[in-house]
Amino acid sequence: MKTLILGGTREARELADIASGERGFEIVSSLAGRVREPVLPVGEVRVGGFGGVDGLREWLAENGIQVVVDATHPFAGGITANAAAAAAALGLPVLHVRRPGWAEQAGDSWIRVPDLTAAAKALEGLGDRVFLTIGRQGVAAFADSDAWFLIRAIDPPEGPVPERRELLLARGPFSVEEETALLTERRIDVMVTKDSGGALTEAKLTAARTLGIPVVMIDRPALPAGAEQVETVQAAWDWLRSQR
Repeated sequence: MKTLILGGTREARELADIASGERGFEIVSSLAGRVREPVLPVGEVRVGGFGGVDGLREWLAENGIQVVVDATHPFAGGITANAAAAAAALGLPVLHVRRPGWAEQAGDSWIRVPDLTAAAKALEGLGDRVFLTIGRQGVAAFADSDAWFLIRAIDPPEGPVPERRELLLARGPFSVEEETALLTERRIDVMVTKDSGGALTEAKLTAARTLGIPVVMIDRPALPAGAEQVETVQAAWDWLRSQR
């Protein structure tokens, strides 16, 4: 069964690893190509966009794809919507894999906002030194701020950036000790992050909680209406096997 896994996440790599070793499955993983040196899954990999819904629909048909698994980042709303629409147009089953979001704990001081624009507005009055940990995309939303920003990303952001800034290029995961030291050394007043969920990047939230630093938490975009969703790789694998 020829399966397209829209990936770039740990869950996508784990699913590709499991499925590639099973008889009867032909796996193609697709990466957006937004990271210069991505961690590649096992098996066949394509890199780059499809050209919207129409381009993806044509690619699925031309390549004989029978099943689509969307295991992209929880904030990759564009490709998620395109995958749902293209698969529906061809009558293909599609599954969305989304790890659970983070839950606020005792001692946290979170300000939930719906998007990047709201996050930039929420910074007013929270302090002058901001830890911006949203990846390289979306940094432009903060370009007009007078605050100082520590911008951490794997690759440099493109487009407008805040005038007062330090760019820290690094790839996680990071330990609680490392995150605590970073927040302390840079004298961070407030953190801005996305509700990506997962244990790999949760240490920064633990560090913020310990230091009493407020967190502006950007909510995930909603999945397409009627989308079938699971939260774990095992559940995705069970679903994939059921499609044979």
